Amino acid sequence: MKTMKRMTLAMGILCMTFALHAQKFGHITSEQLLQSMPEYDTAQLQVQDLRQQYDLEIERIQVEINKKIEEFNQTEAALSDLIKEAKASEIQEMQVRLQNFAQTAQQDLQQQSMVMIQPVMDKARKAIDEVAKENGLLYVFDLSQGNPVYVSEESMDMLEPVKAKLGLQ
Repeated sequence: MKTMKRMTLAMGILCMTFALHAQKFGHITSEQLLQSMPEYDTAQLQVQDLRQQYDLEIERIQVEINKKIEEFNQTEAALSDLIKEAKASEIQEMQVRLQNFAQTAQQDLQQQSMVMIQPVMDKARKAIDEVAKENGLLYVFDLSQGNPVYVSEESMDMLEPVKAKLGLQ
């Protein structure tokens, strides 16, 4: 009976060993893949254009604030205390509005970036999935997410096959 258990255990270990050797893994640097896609460049340009629009508006508001400060400094001596306070308050409100606009613009920029880039990422992911299935891979590791300690030569580099799948060759 003990011999039978040992043989069963040994056969189980042997089967697991063969199963482990049969597993196939792949790896890709998704950052390189995305940068090779024309749609990614287009999305990046759109985000850059939006960033420039926001930067121009921030600069315009800052120029307006600077003019108000300069005007205030030039006329301060001739103004009554009440008018000084009103003008100083107005300048402070403009600076707060500028800060609020800059924060909102940054948030919108991040959101728009994700909206524009997400379809490109989805397309890349779909191609990665298809190539992995075609090659019978169990796992695909993204090297952009961190440096693995070791990548075996048996691990399939999927960058070129995925680029071919996307017609980027």
